[in-house]
Amino acid sequence: MSFHFGRDFLWGAASASYQVEGAAYEDGKGLSVWDVFCQKPEAVWEGHTGDVACDHYHRYLEDVSLMKEIGLKAYRLSIAWPRVMPAGTGTVNPKGVDFYGRLIDALLEANILPFVTLFHWDYPYDLFCRGGWLNPTSSDWFADYVSVIVDKFSDRVKHWFTLNEPSVFVELGHHYGNHAPGMKYSMKEILYISHNVLLAHGKSVMAIRSGSKSPCQVGFAPVGNAMIPASESPADIEAARQATFAIHSNDHTWNNTWLSDPVFFKQYPEDGLRVYGANVPEIGPNDMDIIGQPLDFYAFNNYTAGTIRAGEDGKPEYIPYLPGKPMTAMTWPVTPDGLYWVSKFFWERYQKPIYITENGMANVDWIHLDGHVHDPQRIDYTTRYLTALQRAVDEGIPIKGYFHWSIMDNFEWAEGYKQRFGMIYVDYPTQRRVLKDSALWYRSVIAGQ
Repeated sequence: MSFHFGRDFLWGAASASYQVEGAAYEDGKGLSVWDVFCQKPEAVWEGHTGDVACDHYHRYLEDVSLMKEIGLKAYRLSIAWPRVMPAGTGTVNPKGVDFYGRLIDALLEANILPFVTLFHWDYPYDLFCRGGWLNPTSSDWFADYVSVIVDKFSDRVKHWFTLNEPSVFVELGHHYGNHAPGMKYSMKEILYISHNVLLAHGKSVMAIRSGSKSPCQVGFAPVGNAMIPASESPADIEAARQATFAIHSNDHTWNNTWLSDPVFFKQYPEDGLRVYGANVPEIGPNDMDIIGQPLDFYAFNNYTAGTIRAGEDGKPEYIPYLPGKPMTAMTWPVTPDGLYWVSKFFWERYQKPIYITENGMANVDWIHLDGHVHDPQRIDYTTRYLTALQRAVDEGIPIKGYFHWSIMDNFEWAEGYKQRFGMIYVDYPTQRRVLKDSALWYRSVIAGQ
C-alpha cells in the first residue's frame, strides 16, 4: 500500500539511550536511576537490566548502516545525561561527548537527520540523591546540562525534543513506583515534581534558542489519553474531544492538558486546578512565562486509544474494550483510528505542526527456520495506523513526520526483554541483527514517496 504524505515528510524511527546503548559502566559514564533501579530485586522482569542492552554504544556504525538500508530520513535518539555529565552537573565527560558526536556524524553521513531527545528517563543518580525533581534547583540542573549539549552538537543538530513522556516518568517513577527511581510520593509531591519538570522544559528551550549555532526547531514529546468517538456523529465527536482534554481524577496526572496547556497557553487548565485543589504547588510570578516558551511543533507518542460515546446528557461515556478485539503483546488494544483523532484534536487545540514521535507494536518475534523474522502483525498494525494518519494529512492537518517505535528490539523498561518492538531483530546473546519483514516493508513505503 502506498501513502502520500508529501515530499518533505520525514520517515523515521526512534530509540532511547538506556534501552539500546548498554556500556552502562564504561568510559566514565555516571550512574542513572535506571542503573540502580534494575539492581532492585523483582523491579524488572526476570532481573533484566540495560547493562548491555543492544550494545549500540559499540555497534552504532552497524546500526546506522541498517537505518540507511531501510531508507530512514530521520532518527530520533536520546542522550544519556549521566554519560555526558556523570554527576549530573559540573564535570563533562569527553568520552560521552565523543560517542554522541560520532553517532551524529555517522547519521549525517548516511543522510539521516538526527532528532535529539534531551531526556528519555535516565536521570543522573547523583542528582536523585540530592532530591531529584523534588529539588527546587532541578530545573536549573537540566538547563545547564542542555546548554552543554547544545554547545557541543547544535552545529549539526537542528531538531530537539526536551523531554519524553513526562507524565510517564513522573507517574510511574515517582507515584506508582514501578519505574525508576521507584518512589511512591504523594499527589502534592507529584504535582510539585510536574511543575519542576515543566520549568526544566521551559528553561531548556531558552538554552537551546540562546545557544544554538544553527537554525533550530524545538518541541517536546508528551503522551496521554487518546480517545476515539464511537461514531462520527457530532455528539460523539464532541464527547471524545472532551474526554481527550478533561482532567477528572485527583490521584494522577495521566492526562493531556496538565503538562501541555502550560507549555502552549501559559496556564494550567481550570478543571485541573479545581480537581487537584490544595495539592497544586505555588506558582512563581515568572514561572508560566518560563514554561510557555514558543515551540515549533507539537510532538506526541501514540499506541492505543479508548472509545467514547455521548451519554444522554451529552457527557462522555467510556465504552469497554470488547472481548476478542486485537491486542499487542503489551495487551494494548489495537486502535488505528486513534492516530487520526488525536492528531485532529491536538491540531485544533494547539495549532502547531505535528510529529508522531512514537508509534508501533510489541510482538513475540523470533528467527524462523528459514533464517528470517516474519512479523506480519507489525506490518498490518503499521499499515492501519498510517492509513489513519493519511486521513489527517488529507484533511489538511500538518503532519511533518512519523517515527516508528522502535528501530530495534530493546530493553522495555520494567518489562525487560519480554516484548519486542523493533523493526530490527536483536539476538541478545550474540547481538546479531536481522531486518524483520516489517523493516523491508517500511523500506518500500519510504521508497514509494
